Amino acid sequence: MGTVFSFDVRGGDPRRTEPALEAAVAWLRHVDEVFSTYRPDSQVSRLAAGTLALADCLPEVREVHLLCARAYERTDGWFSAGYAGGFDPTGLVKGWAIERAADLLAEAGAEAVCVNGGGDVQVQGGPWHIGVSDPLRRGELAAVVPAEGRMAVATSGPAERGAHIVDPATGRPAPPELASVTVVGPSLTDADVSATAACAMGRRALFWLAAETATEAFVVLPDGATWHSAGFAAARAPLA
Repeated sequence: MGTVFSFDVRGGDPRRTEPALEAAVAWLRHVDEVFSTYRPDSQVSRLAAGTLALADCLPEVREVHLLCARAYERTDGWFSAGYAGGFDPTGLVKGWAIERAADLLAEAGAEAVCVNGGGDVQVQGGPWHIGVSDPLRRGELAAVVPAEGRMAVATSGPAERGAHIVDPATGRPAPPELASVTVVGPSLTDADVSATAACAMGRRALFWLAAETATEAFVVLPDGATWHSAGFAAARAPLA
């Protein structure tokens, strides 16, 4: 998926957790093969090219297609897997794949699990402390989120990959009105979608994020100022 993944697995019976870790890695490689938009032979590329029908795709492709449709509705169209006329679920797939990888490890009896894919994190058990990178000061943190139980932290913005988030209404890069958006909730699939959609919205996202009931959010603005939803303040740990 063009990024680095890391696993932290604690506790449990190694006879179960070690095979589960191998299965989780194999799962992520499978997802890359099936959903990569850079592989012309991937099912997503063939679906976009019209050489493969959705009904003939693997069940996971049909599942992601449905999740993308629901994400489009939930974000009032700001998250779209079809803005270019084809089907590109990139903004959802990574979070969905990481969440499922973490589930594989938890189901194998691991007492605490953290799966990190390019800064998007799904944890179970704990306790954990998840750093939020400062988009304006490389190598520094803007916040630290304490996590325990099932929790996800997803961050989107142009700091690492440039202006890669597209306004679905215009097909052009979204204006850089937000330096980064971090969303915290139980599901990385949903948190990743919300963070991506919010970056596409720009400053109007602050009202949308404040109204979301299943997640909390933390935003860094281009001038270094920050904003957070009402519930995020309690979840924000002091910086060391």
